Amino acid sequence: MSGLFITSLEQGLIFAILAIGVFITYKILDIADLTVEGSFPLGAFVFAKAVTSGLDPVSGCLLAFLSGLLAGYLTSFWYLNMRINALLSGILTMTILYSINFRTNGKSNVSLFNYKSIFDYIPNENPLSVLIFLLLIVLVIKLLMDHYLKTESGYLLKAVGDNETLVRSIGVSSKKYKILGLALSNAFVTLSGALMAQNQGFADLTMGNSIIVTALASIIIGDTILPRSKKLNATTRAVLGAISYKIIMGIALFLGLTPSDLKAISAVIVILFIAINQPEFIQKITRHRTNKQQKVVSQGGGNHVGN
Repeated sequence: MSGLFITSLEQGLIFAILAIGVFITYKILDIADLTVEGSFPLGAFVFAKAVTSGLDPVSGCLLAFLSGLLAGYLTSFWYLNMRINALLSGILTMTILYSINFRTNGKSNVSLFNYKSIFDYIPNENPLSVLIFLLLIVLVIKLLMDHYLKTESGYLLKAVGDNETLVRSIGVSSKKYKILGLALSNAFVTLSGALMAQNQGFADLTMGNSIIVTALASIIIGDTILPRSKKLNATTRAVLGAISYKIIMGIALFLGLTPSDLKAISAVIVILFIAINQPEFIQKITRHRTNKQQKVVSQGGGNHVGN
């Protein structure tokens, strides 16, 4: 159980980077970007190509990050220049990336066990040191993202998602910030994919299947953690949500469910937490429970009178 728990935490931290990336498009820009289903494995395959060609793991991660910038820019090109719907633009890029990912290494699965990973730079490698190393990476990315969102550019990025008309009225190009948001989002996603490939020891073409559900589940779960607390900002919630999500998945495996069941569980988790986040749903449940209790009391009182 301890090994499964540590693995869940490691993957939760890797998915936290994914969640921060999707947070940019889903929460800030209010764009449903399905590019991530292609850019997540893109990061893994670009990293695999880099290390199998003799480059070091750090360079591989950097190239993966840059490939994500390009993937996000490609989606923004369809969306902003060719006026294609944002959802469809992401699907088009995802489809293109499927072929690119296969062509990158010429096969659908690349083993990385015989190559160095970024975790080989850890002085005393053990399960906890890998966990601490990943935590440091996530903290650096989170703090950098928090800092950026407090800059003028970051405020304008958020403003584009909140009120694009207002941004245009002050003479600022909303198009530029949409390109930036989509590119930065997918860059974090590809970095997450590269780290996941190193963590599991291989890059696979199916890594991105339903990965958007994982990212959304992480964000939605994060929104339910101390919802009234002002100390937890959006990126912190995304990180905590990703870790919580993987722990839930780990518990599901521990209880005997098979990996093939996890797709359905992911969807159920998303549905459940979306419902929990809906005030109307909570009010309906509360009202139903109150009515039921009143009915029981009324029936009990009637029986007492009758007796």
